[in-house]
Amino acid sequence: MIKRLRVEPISSYLERRRKGPIYPVIVANGFVYLSGLPPFDPETGEIESQPFERQAEIVLEQMKLCLEAAGSSLSQVVKCNVYCTPDPSHFATFNAVYQRYFPKESPARIFLHVPSWPGPFEVEVDCVAVM
Repeated sequence: MIKRLRVEPISSYLERRRKGPIYPVIVANGFVYLSGLPPFDPETGEIESQPFERQAEIVLEQMKLCLEAAGSSLSQVVKCNVYCTPDPSHFATFNAVYQRYFPKESPARIFLHVPSWPGPFEVEVDCVAVM
């Protein structure tokens, strides 16, 4: 069975930019699959130019919210994919933020450089977790 979850306010933020219902979380066969999300400003839902560290915090907070909405948590994450624009300082900055969210045991992870996005942000993370 596949369960598609809307997670507010994130689904509404996404729907402002794309047509149709948006489900950032899919639950299937005991796993939670979370779409990559841009760093939506928590107050406005807009994607605003922010310092990279703050973008990383917002993205990981959104990830936490989505996982909890699915009945999982950060401690259940088994794999993360980090997509980031190619500024050499981003790797160390992201690692420092990531360490706060995964302080003991971190999931398997890849950190990929991407050229850019159609918006003023520099990082996006998707993940897979167990229920």
